[in-house]
Parts: sequence; structure tokens; C-alpha cells
Amino acid sequence: MGTMNISLPDSMKDFIDRQVADKGYGTSSEYVRDLIRREQDREKLRALLIEGLESGPGQVADAAYFDGLRERIRQRATGRAKGASAKAAATPRRRTKAAGAR
Repeated sequence: MGTMNISLPDSMKDFIDRQVADKGYGTSSEYVRDLIRREQDREKLRALLIEGLESGPGQVADAAYFDGLRERIRQRATGRAKGASAKAAATPRRRTKAAGAR
């Protein structure tokens, strides 16, 4: 882990010391790392929001939308079930010693 020394006015240092004491941080470094992580999360969220805005208008999530979604799910499930049945029928069954001993 790298080390960084920063200079702060006394009022900011006092603020950080109070935050460490009041919020249960072990050290001022833990507090600052938490602030940085939160800022990183905010930047990621901003980027995702901008990406969403730039992607154009979305689809209305009304009853018809959910009906179509359910239908696509049913079709996929039916397709998988048919595919699994066909694959099982095409695969020859082998007898194991345990099965053959019965």
C-alpha cells in the first residue's frame, strides 16, 4: 500500500478527527479511504447514468411489455426442455456395474 502525506488546515484536520471518533473509524486513513471509495462509487454511478441517458429512450414497461417478456421466457424454457429431451433420447444408455448387478 502506498503512502501519501497531505497538508490540511487545522479546521479540516479537526473535522476529520471528529469524524473518526464519532463514526467509529480506527484511523484518519480509514476515514479518507472510505471517502475516496464513496467518490469512486459516485463516479461509476454518474458514468452509468450518462450511458443510460445517451442510449436513447427506453421501452414503456406496461402490461403488454411484461406479457411479451413472459412469453419469451416461456418460449426459451420450452425450447430448452425440448432440446434436453431430444438429447437424452439420442444418448445411448450405458449400464454400470452397479446397475447390471441388480
